[in-house]
Amino acid sequence: MSKLSRATRALRKPEPGGRGVSINQFCKEFNEKTKDIKDGIPLPTKIFVKPDRTFEIKIGQPTVSYFLKAAAGIEKGARNTGKEVAGMVTLKHVYEIARVKAQDDAFALQDVDLSSVVRSIIGSARSLGIQVVKDLSSEELAAFQKERAVFLAAQKEADLAAQAEAAKK
Repeated sequence: MSKLSRATRALRKPEPGGRGVSINQFCKEFNEKTKDIKDGIPLPTKIFVKPDRTFEIKIGQPTVSYFLKAAAGIEKGARNTGKEVAGMVTLKHVYEIARVKAQDDAFALQDVDLSSVVRSIIGSARSLGIQVVKDLSSEELAAFQKERAVFLAAQKEADLAAQAEAAKK
């Protein structure tokens, strides 16, 4: 028996329902808390179930990588960070993201100052292959995006060729 079939058999109820929480009540409360949020935004969510079968939903802010990718206008980070640049953001973008994320529990509970949050976000940008620049004109951004589109198309062709070669063997 595969691990997957054992795991799916073990899950008989949805997770909140398995804890004795009313699914309808959970859905109503979750939808109420997220009604003002645009569809498709990933939100880290924690559900605290109390012994009396009541619950508390804590919805966090989107991740730093989501904000950085949105600001850079990309869907994915770079494959080879340090060797390729997937996107570009300005220091103003980083500062605005830092102001939002500084209110997040991860930073607020540790009483981290804004400059430390900015440094953390710059590190996250590097790990995604996003270059942080002081200023960025619309012409520079358009030229970069054009180059990036050509690079990604060539990369996709190379991947397809490698897959075709592997299929022949």
